[in-house]
Amino acid sequence: MTLKRLTLGVLLAATPALPLWAQERPAIGVELNSDENRRGLSWSGGRVSPSADIFATQGPFEASGRIVALRESARHGGAGVVGDLSIGASTMFGPVTMRGRVTGHLFGGAGFNADYVELGGSAAYTLGPVQVDVGADYAPSQSAIGGDNLYLHAGAQAGIPGTPWTVLAGVGHSTGKTDDPFRAARLRPGGDYSDWRIGVQHVTGPVTLGLDYVGTDVSERAASIYPLADARHSGDRIVGRVRFGF
Repeated sequence: MTLKRLTLGVLLAATPALPLWAQERPAIGVELNSDENRRGLSWSGGRVSPSADIFATQGPFEASGRIVALRESARHGGAGVVGDLSIGASTMFGPVTMRGRVTGHLFGGAGFNADYVELGGSAAYTLGPVQVDVGADYAPSQSAIGGDNLYLHAGAQAGIPGTPWTVLAGVGHSTGKTDDPFRAARLRPGGDYSDWRIGVQHVTGPVTLGLDYVGTDVSERAASIYPLADARHSGDRIVGRVRFGF
């Protein structure tokens, strides 16, 4: 049994038990995005994407699940849906929160075995209404993504005192070893690239509204030779979202 299959098996077995396992009531939400955008790349072909998620904790341990409509995503071989399953842990050192996790991405309706696993770690520092964070996500070499993939990222967000508004910004860089350039184009269209995000969000009770500008330095010309790169949906765009939490 491969490490990927073992990891996905553990994640699949653990997810249905989240509500029973949680120390506190799980956080559940539904969301509607004008585009399912990750690391500056559209995962839903630039189309509206609904999703639902759950997050639970038990002491220092955390687990989450999210299911997202991909609208027959060209980037993921025509997949109509993806499930993101994570198990991890967190700890605090003064104002710094450290987190580690393993995440399985399982795709439904793809024209090939598109599932893959990532390992992630992050550190976040909070001071009043301001939070800054840095992190890395690493996908070991897997045929589904044509090699391995490393994503380095940093971000900041600040609540505006006395208002329900938060401003946020982030940057990231994707790199890795390529064994199969056609599959590697899923996560790195045209090769290594950088992405950025600037946005605002408004929170009132259980409702969150957000608007982001996201962009990349992906060359559409270089990426266009790879079908899975979905080159025309790998550049700058405005993304809106509305979320309701339970």
